[in-house]
Amino acid sequence: MEYVSTRGGVGAVDFEGALFSGYAPDGGLFMPQHIPSLDRDTLRRWSRLSYPELVKELCSLFIPADLVPRNTLDDLIDRAFSRFRHKDIIHVSRLKDGLNVLELWHGVTHAFKDLSLSCTGQFLQYFLEKKQKHVIILVGTSGDTGSSAIESVRGQKNMDIFVLLPKGFCTQIQELQMTTVIEDNVHVFAARGNSDEIDAPIKELFADVDFARKYNLMSLNSVNWSRIMVQIAHYFSAYFQCTPSLDTTPLPVVEIVVPTGGGGNITAGCIAQKMGLPIQLVAVVNSNDIIHRAVQHGDFSLSESVKATLASAMDIQEPYNMERILWLLSGSDSHLMKTLMERFSEVKSLKLPEGLHRKLSETLRSCSASDEDIVHAMQRCWEENRYLLCPHSAVAAHYHYSQPDGTPRCCLAPASPAKFQEALLRAGLVPQLPPEITALTAMETRSTLLERGQDWAQALREQIKAAAQQW
Repeated sequence: MEYVSTRGGVGAVDFEGALFSGYAPDGGLFMPQHIPSLDRDTLRRWSRLSYPELVKELCSLFIPADLVPRNTLDDLIDRAFSRFRHKDIIHVSRLKDGLNVLELWHGVTHAFKDLSLSCTGQFLQYFLEKKQKHVIILVGTSGDTGSSAIESVRGQKNMDIFVLLPKGFCTQIQELQMTTVIEDNVHVFAARGNSDEIDAPIKELFADVDFARKYNLMSLNSVNWSRIMVQIAHYFSAYFQCTPSLDTTPLPVVEIVVPTGGGGNITAGCIAQKMGLPIQLVAVVNSNDIIHRAVQHGDFSLSESVKATLASAMDIQEPYNMERILWLLSGSDSHLMKTLMERFSEVKSLKLPEGLHRKLSETLRSCSASDEDIVHAMQRCWEENRYLLCPHSAVAAHYHYSQPDGTPRCCLAPASPAKFQEALLRAGLVPQLPPEITALTAMETRSTLLERGQDWAQALREQIKAAAQQW
């Protein structure tokens, strides 16, 4: 299994090469050269597996045994999930009106990103220990990625992590989950800008090839293939738990509703679909609706500004993983991707070619939810089930409540409601805070403030150089 850039400007790399990369050197994103197809017998066999076993089977398809022996791979994945609070790692809550909620948030930081990042952290440590190498991890976060990435590598001697968070755009709990980690290898920067603005200095540093090579820069954002790979398992687990039967021909289709920001999770769904899993994907977004407009009208263009919403982790205007989805749907046409993405980078506006838009709208359904829709979905779910949803999960529930009954459906829940007290209070609901969340407010914090007008990329360069001197 080799990995190629969506823009076709660099040679193929193996899993280790993709793991230690951010963007590909040509600006593209790494994808597997070949997507494995699964037959009906494999699906039936996999339907009996636990979630960790599914992750192991899927990862073994994309990580050759000569790179990571299967027994070692299994051990790494077991270690990754050892800190999860639920015995099954993920859990389906079956609620009234056919609402199935797949809780992906039972990890350390109460967010779905713990699933993929805990595994990715183990993969990184495995290769770094073998090669006695040190890396600098550079992460921009709209809320949950930063804390999950920090937890996956905190205290590790072979890695330093630099996290940029958008000051004032995360919830207090999300910010505290990052700034209360006092470890020598953890460096948190609070920038006075939005999620898209903090991506700019990160892209600048990765684009400086000499600097990136000298300091072994890599990314744990969902540009990293390893995160997409692990997330594919969500879809198999959701399907097996929500399908009415595995004995009919053809197999029943299950609709999976995916709260979508940067597009990493929905990309994993598209790959699962291409592998032969009979699912219908629904990308649900908040008022930052570029993916919804792309699906409905072929309009992949920025709005005037990012809108702050209750579903703050999805307040993203540039969903970079759409490049992976479009590459997949174009038949791996790297020349087309290079042309389209370079144009988008230049003018921030793109009309998808008619054939590509048609394939996108056949692959994805989409829905956009306002803050009012989010609040109503949270309230209805509580009134009917005494079950709290986070605002991102409520975007998925809003879609479910708008649909006629009868379709087998699973809504992905990316975060615990405990992380979003303000949204719960806005809906007139009472937050239920676990002790580990409550304890954050009394802990020591550490971060570096980046002001508007300051050269954020240069500030990062200086801090990275200083950290490297300690190696």
